[in-house]
Amino acid sequence: MDFSLSAEQRQIQEMVSEFVDEEVKPRAAEIDETDEFPRDLVDDLGELGLMGMPFPEEYDGAGLDYHSYALALAEIARGSGGLGTVVAAHTSLAGNMVYHYGSDEQKQTYLAPMNTGEDVGAFALSEPGAGSDVPAMETTAEKDGDEYVVNGGKLWISNGSVADTVTVFAKTDPDAGSRGISSFVVRPDEDDGFHVEGTEDKLGDKGCPTAELRFDDVRIPESRLLGEEGEGFKQALETLNGGRITIAARSIGLAKAARDDALAYAQDREQFDQPISDFQAIQHKLADMDTKIQAAELLMHKAADLKIRGEDFVKEAAQAKLYASEISREVTNEGIQIHGGYGYTTDFDVERYYRDAKLNEIYEGTSEVLRNTIARQLLD
Repeated sequence: MDFSLSAEQRQIQEMVSEFVDEEVKPRAAEIDETDEFPRDLVDDLGELGLMGMPFPEEYDGAGLDYHSYALALAEIARGSGGLGTVVAAHTSLAGNMVYHYGSDEQKQTYLAPMNTGEDVGAFALSEPGAGSDVPAMETTAEKDGDEYVVNGGKLWISNGSVADTVTVFAKTDPDAGSRGISSFVVRPDEDDGFHVEGTEDKLGDKGCPTAELRFDDVRIPESRLLGEEGEGFKQALETLNGGRITIAARSIGLAKAARDDALAYAQDREQFDQPISDFQAIQHKLADMDTKIQAAELLMHKAADLKIRGEDFVKEAAQAKLYASEISREVTNEGIQIHGGYGYTTDFDVERYYRDAKLNEIYEGTSEVLRNTIARQLLD
C-alpha cells in the first residue's frame, strides 16, 4: 500500500491549485452572487486539459488516472463548488456515458469536443416523479424507421441549459420496466423539439445551471443510441457509481476550503488578549475537521484504486461519497462556528462553503440510498 502521490499526481494537483487560487477563488463570490455560468473559466479549464481528464488522448482527453482526476476536481471545488459540479457532471456523467458505451465514431464526434471544453456535457436521467426510482421515468423514445422520437421531461439536470451534448435516458419499451430503458445523445442546437423550461434558484451550487428540460417529438437518429436498446438502466447505475468518487472529491474540496479559512481566521482573531487558536475548544474543532478530511480522502482513493484496477467498487464508492458528503457539511458548519457571527455573513466565504456542501448529500445518490447500497453489499 502506497499512500504517497506520484510526481505526476503531485504536479497536476499543484498546477490546478495554482489556477484555482489565481483565477477561480477571486471570482467565486461573484459567481455565487450572480449565479451565471462561468463560460470563460470552463474554456480555461479546457485549455489546461481539465475537461477531459480521465479519457484517452486519442479522443483529445488528458489520459489521467482516476486519482489525478479526483485530486484535480477537489481543487476546483475548493475554489468554487458550482464549478466543481460543472466539471463533474460534464466528465463523470455525460463524458463517461459516451466513453464507456459509445462507438468509436460517437466518441470522436461527441466526446472529443467535450474533452477540449469546446462542448459542455449534461446527463439527463432524473424526472419530477423519478429521482432515486429510475424505472418510474415517463420519458419515452419510440422507434420510427431509422429514428427515435423522444417525448417527456427531465428535472434537476446539471449543465442542462448550457450543454451542447446531453445524454438522455428514455423508455424504448415502457412495459419492460428497468430493462426497457435506453440512452441517447441529444444535441440541443441541432434537435428540434428540445426545450429548456427554466433553471432552479438553489441554496448553493451557483454557477452550475440546474435545468428542467422538455422533449416534444425530438427526432434522434438511431446512430445516436448509446450501446444497445434496454441497456440504459445498467449504464446509468454504472456511471453514477463512478461519479460518486468525484462527488466525494467535491465534498473534500469544500471541506478543505472551510478548514483552511477557519485555521487562518483562528490564528488572526483575538479574544481575551490572545488568538482564539490558543483555546483548546478551537484546537479540538480544527483537529476534528482535519481528521475527517484525511479519512474521507482515504475512502475516496480506495474507491478510485479499485476502479483503476477494474475491480468491483460499488460499496467503496458509496462509502466514499456518503462519508465525504456528510463530513463536508460538518466541517463547513464548524468553519462557520469558528468564525462566529462573521461566519454567518457574506463577508466571509465559509457560509458559501456550507451552502455548497449540503448538495453533496443529495445528488448522485442521497445519503439514505447510499446506506441502502452499502447494506445490500454487506448482506450479499
